[in-house]
Amino acid sequence: MNNAYVALKEVIRDGVLPPGYQGSEQEIAGKLNMSRTPVHEAIIRLQSEGLVKVLPKRGVLVCSISPDDMREIYDVIIACESMAAELLAALPESDRRIEADALDALNATIVLALQENDLVAWAKADNEFHRLLVVSCGNGRIARIAETIMDQSHRARMLSLKWRPIPTKSVEEHQQIVDSIRKGLKIQAHNKARDHRARSRICSYRCWSASV
Repeated sequence: MNNAYVALKEVIRDGVLPPGYQGSEQEIAGKLNMSRTPVHEAIIRLQSEGLVKVLPKRGVLVCSISPDDMREIYDVIIACESMAAELLAALPESDRRIEADALDALNATIVLALQENDLVAWAKADNEFHRLLVVSCGNGRIARIAETIMDQSHRARMLSLKWRPIPTKSVEEHQQIVDSIRKGLKIQAHNKARDHRARSRICSYRCWSASV
């Protein structure tokens, strides 16, 4: 089931199966080149996460993303990531250094993707940067909440890439977050993470609105 869950989640997150797609379990299993049973179990799990909806006798529907969904998604992301950044900045110096180095490495990957004008690679590296921010903060509940909700924001981002300007400012803002964590500046880390995602919300909503 785990392999089917990961595979199906990935094609939904990346927009291969876009919002509004409807198909039978057998059709979806065929697209994934998997048997129906693990795909059925994956669908049930993804329904609980709000990515799909099982329609009796009509198959499976990939859920759409409404304006209210976008607002709620970013409300949760902003709360989770700003608190995660604060918690990371409160870690002992040696632990902060390890996590900051890992975040720096991902930011370097983002820089490379932007230099190559590869927005798909940028979106995936940016998503990994924000995922690591919450996963490494030491609060498992924040990480679990953020993981599900970030899948939704990633879907909207992948669907609106061609309307998105080159996000060069995000690299600078990421660096400010990482520098605050590295220096142990808890309030500054919190505020930088909050402000970054608040600005991203405006840009993402505009780009997503243009794509629908």
